[in-house]
Amino acid sequence: MSGSKVPEGLRQYHNIGVTTGIEQATPHRLVQMLMAGALDKIAVARGMMERGDSEAQARYLGWARTIIHSLRGSLDMDSGGQMATNLCDLYDYMIRRLDEAAATDDPLALDEIASLLSEVKSAWDVIPAQLAAESRQGAS
Repeated sequence: MSGSKVPEGLRQYHNIGVTTGIEQATPHRLVQMLMAGALDKIAVARGMMERGDSEAQARYLGWARTIIHSLRGSLDMDSGGQMATNLCDLYDYMIRRLDEAAATDDPLALDEIASLLSEVKSAWDVIPAQLAAESRQGAS
């Protein structure tokens, strides 16, 4: 078995796991999954950039761009207030920086985007615990 080839059965099992995870995920969890996916695509694109594999780099940057665009599109601009506006602006900035990174092969731009997205994801990740704590406080 080659290190770069995944056996078909394992690939199908992985696809089932991902599909099941998506089907059972809450909207909050879906956003977490999108953010994790974008971070993964950015990391792989950076590796491809370092290796000089421009075709793979472009593919992964395109996926990251699509994911971040989806995150931007999922914002509720009507009821999200200033937070939604700020996130929309930040996602727009990330998309522009992805485009710049692709055009200039700038790994530091990818580092910046990953850092920004990691901060947003870190804040997003604590929301369920905060809601649970608030719920427990309200119940007592």
